[in-house]
Amino acid sequence: QEGTKVPSKRKQNTSIITSDILHKKLLKSEQKNWNNISPTYKAMTKRIKEKLEELHNMYTLNSGSPRMRFGENVYFEENGCIFLAKADDGEGNAEILFSVEDLGFSDAFIQRVRISPDQRYIAISLKSENSEEATCIIMKLGNLPVVEKVIPSVFSFEWAANDVLYYTTQKNLKCQNVFMTTFTYQKHTKLVYTEQDARFFVDLYCTKDRRFLTINSNSKTTSEVWLVDCRRPFESPSLVQARTTGVIYHIEHRKDQLYILTTYGEPAEYKAIFGKENWQLVYALEKKTKLVDFEMFSDDCIMFLKNTGHLYLNVISFVSHSIQSIKLPTWACEFELESHPEHTASTCYFQLSSPVHPPKRFAYSFKGNNLIEQAVQEVPIITNCHTTRLLAKSKDATSVPITVFHNKNSKELHRRPLLVHVYGAYGIDLNMSFKEEKLMLIEEGWILAYCHVRGGGEQGLSWHRDGCQHNKLKGLHDLRACIRLLHQLGFSQPNRTALAAASAGGVLSGALCNTDPALIRAMVLQAPFIDVLNTMMKTHLPLTIEEQEEWGNPLEDEKCMKYIKSYCPYQNIKPQYYPSVFITAYENDERIPLTGILQYVQKLRKAALDHASRTSKKGNWIPNIILDVQANGSHCDSSWEHSRNE
Repeated sequence: QEGTKVPSKRKQNTSIITSDILHKKLLKSEQKNWNNISPTYKAMTKRIKEKLEELHNMYTLNSGSPRMRFGENVYFEENGCIFLAKADDGEGNAEILFSVEDLGFSDAFIQRVRISPDQRYIAISLKSENSEEATCIIMKLGNLPVVEKVIPSVFSFEWAANDVLYYTTQKNLKCQNVFMTTFTYQKHTKLVYTEQDARFFVDLYCTKDRRFLTINSNSKTTSEVWLVDCRRPFESPSLVQARTTGVIYHIEHRKDQLYILTTYGEPAEYKAIFGKENWQLVYALEKKTKLVDFEMFSDDCIMFLKNTGHLYLNVISFVSHSIQSIKLPTWACEFELESHPEHTASTCYFQLSSPVHPPKRFAYSFKGNNLIEQAVQEVPIITNCHTTRLLAKSKDATSVPITVFHNKNSKELHRRPLLVHVYGAYGIDLNMSFKEEKLMLIEEGWILAYCHVRGGGEQGLSWHRDGCQHNKLKGLHDLRACIRLLHQLGFSQPNRTALAAASAGGVLSGALCNTDPALIRAMVLQAPFIDVLNTMMKTHLPLTIEEQEEWGNPLEDEKCMKYIKSYCPYQNIKPQYYPSVFITAYENDERIPLTGILQYVQKLRKAALDHASRTSKKGNWIPNIILDVQANGSHCDSSWEHSRNE
């Protein structure tokens, strides 16, 4: 009725409107600032772009993408197309099965490919750089491939049988539903599994012998697996082991036995066990060793391992019950397993690379017990780059690995510019795959250093545990120790040192910028996480609940709130000397709220100016603090075009 008083929601709405206006005002001001500054770099940008394209054409285009082998057939992807070639025929005669452009997805790239067991269907996921979500396209292969189905917002998918596909859907960065869809007889789609716990993320995997499809529900610390029997794909999934807090496990299968990789028991690193009722230990990881990947074959299992930065293989023979260890080339920092759909294969193919070495294809032969370098591609060899591995002693005397690259011909290394990389979160290794710009920097006399600090996964699961939640500061102590050691050993000096990080790597970088700003001259951040406290207080954000296992829960634990406050980059800005800072952020980033980055830049700039005005010495240093907010692109996109522009 007219005149009736309604409880006011105005206050709440007013604060939302006010913060929205403030956000738009800050964004406009930063865009204006960037438009004024960017022309200064025009000539340099043009030179760098030309050099990067030259290197890209020389290396990456020649190195080829991983192959998928099915008997006589080899499937591979190049420039947004899927090709099919005969193994004996060479790839010159390959036929195109699929082209991204032909289907009108010109701005998308191919993310994942799965071929049905009888090779009659192919499922492909396409992702555009402006979205976190992918679209899955299922094609029926034949003389003229036909699009059978298009499924939006798909994360993972696997064939359970020739015409039965299981897939997970993604919404607000979460994957919690598994569906099954069929393509012949009575076509239908049904929901198979739903995860109720917001901390858990669901994905799918097929065991190597294709006997089981596994539904894997994982949080940052705990997992649970359900099995779908591929001989009876319409039956309900069965549970392997109910989730136990702190225990992670993965399933493989061969010759009627389950093989489980699990962290159960002490030490809490991966162990391989097998059996039906009576479980037997097959293999346990050594201390400070990272299990990067493993691949099961009918008579052997290959473990891809990393220890203090060195990569090697352990080949477990189920026939001779022996383990053979094979060292990989010292320059190798990353490997990517090629797809081996047939578990009876006698060779395991993979690619090795480093930030300055383009991917090179290798094969391990089970029959010959040897490593074979595949000399198919004519990629020029990088000979003038030196790789060094160091150990820095952290505050608590823990040894922290560093990988250093520099030009062999560089004289007086203490005068050379140094680019330091760090990440240190989620148990994820620092990205050390090939990037054209890293090679360009080496050619121009730069030193590159990668600091494998705690919180990352470089030395196994305990390395991550030692640097998360109430141990976060250990990662900061590690980073400080690494940079100091580099300078002590004559690799550059503070006024020629820059620090680079992306996403959660922004936490340790931003923290170092507050505690030890004199160690670096510049900092470059891409979509950085720098306002930990405020972000972890906002449970409406899509990732806050599941991230509590990494950062803690400041809403319910005052100790945790104080601890986050002690290192959070945004919370600890104060008037003092600061290095120059360049930040790239994305307007539509679903993972890192742009508001936090805008406020960080404003606060940092004010602190630097306050310091300069208080200490009005002649020639006082005022850092450049620059933010480039991009309208397109999603969180830390890794496509070549995006990488070049960045």
